[in-house]
Amino acid sequence: MERVRFAVIGIGWFGEVHCQAFAGIPGIEIAALCTRTKSRLEEVAQKFGVKKTFTDYNELLKDPEIDAVSITTMWDQHTEPTLAALRAGKHVFLEKPMAHTVEDCRRICEAAASARGNLMVGHICRFNPRYIAAKREIDSGRLGRILSLSARRNIPAAWTPEILDKIGPIIGDTIHDTDVMLWLTGDKIVSAYAQTVDLRGRKYPDIGQTMYRFASGASAIVEAVWCMPEKTPFDIDERMSIIGSDGFIHIQDTFPNFGICNADGFRSPDTTYWPEMNGSLGGALREEFLYFIRCINEGRRPDVITPEESMAAVRTTLAAEESAATGKVITLD
Repeated sequence: MERVRFAVIGIGWFGEVHCQAFAGIPGIEIAALCTRTKSRLEEVAQKFGVKKTFTDYNELLKDPEIDAVSITTMWDQHTEPTLAALRAGKHVFLEKPMAHTVEDCRRICEAAASARGNLMVGHICRFNPRYIAAKREIDSGRLGRILSLSARRNIPAAWTPEILDKIGPIIGDTIHDTDVMLWLTGDKIVSAYAQTVDLRGRKYPDIGQTMYRFASGASAIVEAVWCMPEKTPFDIDERMSIIGSDGFIHIQDTFPNFGICNADGFRSPDTTYWPEMNGSLGGALREEFLYFIRCINEGRRPDVITPEESMAAVRTTLAAEESAATGKVITLD
């Protein structure tokens, strides 16, 4: 199968970003779109020249001309379309978080294990070249024993008012850094203690900060601030440090690796995840999709991230959410 015919289920902001990325990849055809809002369906279908549209994903999954689906619905609406798509024999690219409960993650993992199609969860940071380089260095053993990790993933307040009525910063964003830390160390997190700060009175608080303890004894601090000031000149302040007994690694991403100053002020746009390149979207998102379709075409399961690893990230960040709600340290078996 040289060309993969994709349907996108859920075409909010990030579903449209998926469409933009797919449109620039020769090995992918956007074959269908699905969302419940007809006006939005018509708008995105016209923009990308998609002829098949559905308001019910069950009807979409009956189409034998659909090879794969990208599921970009809200996180608490991931489980049923994912299970249905796997039952229908489709390949499934599922945006993170995998699901909103550990039990639903387990159901998805079990279904994926016996499914004809592939399942891959979109932990995009595993396709960021800086984290890949860090993984290679840690695996070489030159850092010695990993002792401490810290990360921040802070974004401007303008991005988040509506998002905070749907998901909070711990599960919404620190899941990235939690997954990366688990991946880089090959370790297991055994406890989580978290605190939140509320600024704007939305459903979920604006800030989440978590401290993890690893089975090896290493500790980690992870921060997500979703209320950086209005004039913040970057889309994301993303950093991570890994300190070992014999060395350290520091990763600094979007801010300020590229800056523009003009009459409108200073800004630092994304150069890593889905930057526009030669008329299409490049970066880690494109690499993620290229890897997924390569696995499909080669008839092998994706192993850059497995469903079980994605479930571990959800389980750990949900423990942090529980800690923030109860004020207790939560132990993970």
